[in-house]
Amino acid sequence: MLKYTFILLLLFGLRNPLVFGQGKTEPILSSKDTIKNQEINPLAPAKAAFYSAILPGLGQVYNKKYWKVPLVYGALGTTLYFYSTNNSKYHEFRNAYKNRLAGIKNDKYSYLDDARLITAQKFYQRNRDLSLLLTVAFYVLNIIDANVDAHLGQFNVNDNLSMRPDLNPRDLNSKPSIGLAFNYKFQ
Repeated sequence: MLKYTFILLLLFGLRNPLVFGQGKTEPILSSKDTIKNQEINPLAPAKAAFYSAILPGLGQVYNKKYWKVPLVYGALGTTLYFYSTNNSKYHEFRNAYKNRLAGIKNDKYSYLDDARLITAQKFYQRNRDLSLLLTVAFYVLNIIDANVDAHLGQFNVNDNLSMRPDLNPRDLNSKPSIGLAFNYKFQ
């Protein structure tokens, strides 16, 4: 048992760079990208998401993705338009049905019976609720997009990272075989 403990301590000691006295070591979590030589801002994704939560599209402007702003406002504007339209139609059919129950017959939906008024009311209520759900979904998607885009803006896309097909001749019959090589150069 003592022998195994000594071997484990020896192996652990060989892994530790301070055992060999190499002096000052760099911390494991570094905030500087060694390949791009630029500082990484870990709060940039949170800031972009916050900006998009305050004003939709502002996170995309913060990330300098200006072409996404019309998409954000187009999606939110379209769903809000359909919410407003379906809400007004729902209230029209609801008021027509309530007036009919109260005995008032001079409305613009006098040609519809009670069952059709209820069906139309349910139809527009369902579409109104769906439009509101889509509006909230596009709002949240706007925030997520700003956050992910800020994360990927700091992603290393350097020529030292590459993926290219690799053709190697076979040893037996000298025919080329197709493969894929992933290369990463340490500097």
